[in-house]
Amino acid sequence: MKFFKHISPGVLFVLALFAMLFFSSTIKVSAKVGVGMAAGEIRLTELIKPGGIYSLPSLRIFNTGDETTTYGMGVAYHQENPQLRPRKDWFVFSPSTFTIQPGESQEVLVTMIVPVKAEQGDYFAFIESGPVGTDKPGTTVGIAVATKLFFTVAPANIWQAVMHRASAFFRINSPWSWIGLGVALFATAVFLFRKFFSFNIGVRK
Repeated sequence: MKFFKHISPGVLFVLALFAMLFFSSTIKVSAKVGVGMAAGEIRLTELIKPGGIYSLPSLRIFNTGDETTTYGMGVAYHQENPQLRPRKDWFVFSPSTFTIQPGESQEVLVTMIVPVKAEQGDYFAFIESGPVGTDKPGTTVGIAVATKLFFTVAPANIWQAVMHRASAFFRINSPWSWIGLGVALFATAVFLFRKFFSFNIGVRK
């Protein structure tokens, strides 16, 4: 205590500020960012049709760290794998980015939209999730968790692929897609009827 009596108030303030900054930085360095996924590998047993739209099994992402973290979804590949690689724009994630509190989780819906000109054959990719970029010191963002995805695209010509896309569109957006089609057909029928048929209605006294 005698030591502190000989220190000026200004020096004590500086020492206190330094101590606060030191302990604050220590807390930040000890912060842990983690991610987990409740999913095994996804292996689609049915043949995938070019032009088709498929709902894959949903994924649940967990925040296994001790601080609130924002995560993103993505697609990755293995360089040594012989299978074909589906492009990243085949996949739609809902949501694609999300923030999770420590110990909580987020369900992510995955839709795969296969191009009408997709090459036939066996495909493989990783569906992954990890923390998005952050400027916070002491945190690690190079971590990720992934599940394997396997599927086979069946052979099809361009007309079959277009039919698959139309069928998938009406199936996914039912019943509004069928209502819209019915309205369009009715409007077309009325237009053709008025174009090719005319009636003159008169009233005789």
